[in-house]
Order: sequence, then C-alpha cells, then structure tokens
Amino acid sequence: MSIPKKLKLDNMVKQICTHSGSFHADEALAVYMLRLLPEFKDAKILRSRVPTDWDQSDIVVDVSGKYDGVKFFDHHQREFFETFDGEHKTKLSSAGLVYKHFGRDIIKSILGGPSKDDVEILYLKVYKQFIEALDANDNGISKFDAEEANIKPKFSDTAITIPGIISGMNPNWNDDCSAEKFDEQFFKASSFIGGVFVNLVDGYGKSWLPAKELVQEAVKNRKNVDKSGKIIILKQFCPWKEHLFEVEKQLGIKDEIEFVLFEDSSKTWRVSTVPISASSYKFRKGLPEPFRGLRDEELSKKSGIPDCVFIHAAGFIGGTKTKDGALKMAQMSL
Repeated sequence: MSIPKKLKLDNMVKQICTHSGSFHADEALAVYMLRLLPEFKDAKILRSRVPTDWDQSDIVVDVSGKYDGVKFFDHHQREFFETFDGEHKTKLSSAGLVYKHFGRDIIKSILGGPSKDDVEILYLKVYKQFIEALDANDNGISKFDAEEANIKPKFSDTAITIPGIISGMNPNWNDDCSAEKFDEQFFKASSFIGGVFVNLVDGYGKSWLPAKELVQEAVKNRKNVDKSGKIIILKQFCPWKEHLFEVEKQLGIKDEIEFVLFEDSSKTWRVSTVPISASSYKFRKGLPEPFRGLRDEELSKKSGIPDCVFIHAAGFIGGTKTKDGALKMAQMSL
C-alpha cells in the first residue's frame, strides 16, 4: 500500500512543543531561536501540557520536567542545576538551555558565515549581555544581593524590562482567556523578543566585532601619537571599550591606555577617559580638575588650547574643534 504524498510531507514537518496557558520571556525566545535553525524553520509550534503531545514532538521546551540536551529542554525539575559553563553560576531557563546547545548554529544562521573564532566570541558575548539576564529573571535570581544588604530600590522598572513586557502580553484575567487567545498572544510575544534578539546578534556581529580591528590598529600606533603610549586615536568612532581591555590583555599592557581620541558625528573631536571597566563610571585618569565644567572661550583661555568646546564637570570626557586640540587636551591631562 502506497503512502499518500501529502501524508509523507506532513510527517516530515518537525514539531516544537512548549506549554499552554500563560507564558514567559524564556520560552517565547527559546521557540523563536529554534525556528532560526534550518531544520526547524518550518516547524509546527504546539502549546500543550499533555505528555503524549510531548512524545510526538521533535523538541520540547519549558515543559515535561526533563532535560537531556537533545529533545527535552525544561528547567523546572527539582534536581536541575544546569549553568552555561563553569564560569557562570546562573541557573539556565529554557532560553539558556536552547542557546547553550544551539547558540553557535543560531549565530551562524543570523550572520551568514562568521569565522569559527568570531562565533565563539559572539556566543559568549550574547549570553553574557542578553540570555543570562533572562535566565536569572525566570529563575528568580536577583542581580544584587539586595535583601542581604538591605538595599531598597528607588523605583520599579518591572514594566519596562523585556520579561515585564512579555508578561504584559498575556491576556488580561477579565478578557478572552481561551486557549486560542493565549496562543495568539504567545506568538506576538515570541516575535517581539525574537526580533530584539536577532537585532542584538546582528549588531554585535556586523558592528561591535569589526570595531576590534580599529582598536588594535590604534593601540599599535600609540607611540606615534604620544611617546608615553597612553593616548590612542581611532580612525573613526566605534565601540571601543571592551575591545581595548582585550587588546591590552593580549599585548601585556593592561591599564596602560588612559585617553582615547575620536571624531564624533558632529565633527567635534572628543577626548575620552578610559574607565576601569566597560560598565564603570570610574576612570583610570581624568581630565584636569581646574578645567572641569568650563566651555568654549573660557576653557580655551584658561587651558591655553585653542578651539576648545568643553570638559565635562565629572572630568570623564572633553571636546575640541580640532584633532590637534584634542591631542593637546589629552597630553595636558597626563
């Protein structure tokens, strides 16, 4: 007996299953990420808490009480303590689990064909900057030990976080709460967070990562800028902070660079201090205290540098109309 062609095609369609009812950011993203892979591009999405539906699916996320890294990707079981790697201690959610096992291929699918080394850099970068926070949120892990330190927040930002926005996409308790409505809203939520994720990966791969070459070149030429080797000039503005720390580490000159010069979009030259870390407001060396908060002619007169624009009151950045003026401002600060 021959099998009808339509039945053959139907049997080839893969099925992704997640739970029905109210949804969260982690499974909304997990499902979206899976569908970025060629093998799941046309997969059917089933939302069900019925075990037989799990058995008939090709992959099951955020439900089933099982994790095997092949078909089942749930994190709710009591004995579950999986993390991304030995360095990170945050327990994974369904988003983290899917990303841990498929993240490299997902990155390749979004960017087309980055090198193996670039994939590894982006794989860790995306986890640290995006996925880990979703994992922590879904598992009830705070960024700070606020309760132990008796720290009280000054305001609530729950509604403007991505998990908060996704939560708000669930149907209201006093509106249509049918299974169909929950499914409809789930797909809207999945598309929303998936779009944010793809944009993030695309930006890191096509903008952030290529900037490293500009930073490497600037550091290489630092002694041609100033004999101290503490000032670098970027050929054009780019995301430089994380790359600078990495390049310094690779060259064995950690904490050596103190000022970074570049031309901004308004054609003003900026003198930026180097922070002690990529996210810190503290800097290695600041612009001169006596000139902080001054602008234009007053700053030019008191500093002796023509065409000054400003030095920020906090001393972390300044500006001049010319490249030569920016260099003099940095050298004065040394």
